[in-house]
Amino acid sequence: MTVFSELRMRPATAAATGWDASTTARLAMAGAVIFMLLVGANLATPLYPLLQAGLGLSSLEITGAFASYVLALVATLLLAGHWSDHIGRRAALLIAVLTGLAGGWIFSEAQTLAALCAGRALQGTAVALATGASAAALRELLPSRPEWASRFTLLASSGGVAAGPAIGGLLSQLPGATTAPYHIHSVLLAALLVPLYLIRARPAIMLPAPSRPLYALAPRRPSVSRQARGAFWLASGVGFLSFAVFGFCLSLAPGYFAQVLDTQSRPLMGVLAGLPLGASALSQLVSVRGRLALPAGLAVLGVSVMLLGAAGTWHSPLLLVAAAAAAGLGQGVAFRTVFNEVAAKVEPARHAQIISTVYVITYLGSAVPVLGLGWAGGMFGVPAAVQGFVLVCGSAALVLSAVTMAGAVRRRPA
Repeated sequence: MTVFSELRMRPATAAATGWDASTTARLAMAGAVIFMLLVGANLATPLYPLLQAGLGLSSLEITGAFASYVLALVATLLLAGHWSDHIGRRAALLIAVLTGLAGGWIFSEAQTLAALCAGRALQGTAVALATGASAAALRELLPSRPEWASRFTLLASSGGVAAGPAIGGLLSQLPGATTAPYHIHSVLLAALLVPLYLIRARPAIMLPAPSRPLYALAPRRPSVSRQARGAFWLASGVGFLSFAVFGFCLSLAPGYFAQVLDTQSRPLMGVLAGLPLGASALSQLVSVRGRLALPAGLAVLGVSVMLLGAAGTWHSPLLLVAAAAAAGLGQGVAFRTVFNEVAAKVEPARHAQIISTVYVITYLGSAVPVLGLGWAGGMFGVPAAVQGFVLVCGSAALVLSAVTMAGAVRRRPA
């Protein structure tokens, strides 16, 4: 199928042409797109202090720029999370890459808060379009290995979010600190358009009726089958909580970390901001099974988040690094467990839509609490706001750990 026949939601009439890629190449392509888009979306993390000083922005305005990305991502997941089921995975990924290129260019050239928000919103739209398509493509490519499909999905997404701040901090040492990272990233992202265009795409799994093709793309009211409902809400709750922590790490944390470590090194701040996400990504390579994996992961997350606040109070760099890494490991184990469960219970024809809906609630955790944190930082100061934030998030994780532990004990076979 050609890209144009996919976008028209019509079966290809000509003989199959293009690159007949292997399963391994298709796996790499699906993972590379979401990885690169998330790298681009998080290049700005160590640059926020520079942008804040250069444009004269407040802490609330910086968190507003960050939240515009998340809100656009959530809106697109709601409106278009199911599109790849109808236009095909390849077409959805192509649109995502083009949108991501536009968003990165606007953000890198921004001179106002409105332009920053516009660039971030386009980046969020791109990530949203790729999220469901990439996860569904990986699932279809590994039909007999659903757990590994979930692992690859989380590895690519967590890895991209983790690598973005580190790469952004490193590339900001080049001339044009706020533009060079995006120029280099755009070249690499644009290179993905070539294999995406050439690859012989697989047909969409739900072609619409010829008389009303655009009706299939209309927004859908989120719905989950009864058998997957419990797993869906648990995955969404764990995702919301853990992404609230990640949202803090990717927005206000660089400034907070700079105070704790008494340094202005952007590469170091980028590495620290991405450390929890990097640990979460690496946890996907380790098999942790059993009924207690979820409550244990949540307990580690809760304690580690509280220790992040303690590291600031005690000005302990070692505790800061250890707590950030442990928080990522705990989140990775917990989220993978619930993500695997919901993915296994969702019917294939609705996989992209349901996974997109999980991410709707998950990514709201990166926006709503972080906006509150930005407001509290302006009212009470960043250190006090961070202490309150980590206390609430840590306590919530420990409560959820206790609840899931009780459920695991009840389900124990006699």
